[in-house]
Amino acid sequence: MQDCLFCRIARGEIPAKKLYEDDEIVAFYDINPIAPVHFLVIPKVHVASMDELGDEHAAVMGKLMVVIGKLAREQGCTDGFRTIVNTGRVGRQEVYHLHVHVLGGTDVLPPMLKR
Repeated sequence: MQDCLFCRIARGEIPAKKLYEDDEIVAFYDINPIAPVHFLVIPKVHVASMDELGDEHAAVMGKLMVVIGKLAREQGCTDGFRTIVNTGRVGRQEVYHLHVHVLGGTDVLPPMLKR
């Protein structure tokens, strides 16, 4: 996808403050953070959303999950963190390139979920 925002970040066409990059995955800080630690992790291959994942994506998505844990710990989230994957319009997905938000450094539950 030539015009996809996250594909362009992955290709280096749009600058981002990157935390991690390899041949398959890129992680970068969110430009509008809602927690002290807030970064995104994406596969470099364009997959619009969770709805489009297939068996061919299993390896990169497994690796993505391992990278998330490593990066969260490196960012000081040793007491836990939250991951969010918005999927589709109803799921409030804004950028149609699969991405995982990683939030930490504070209590990251919305008020309605706190008990």
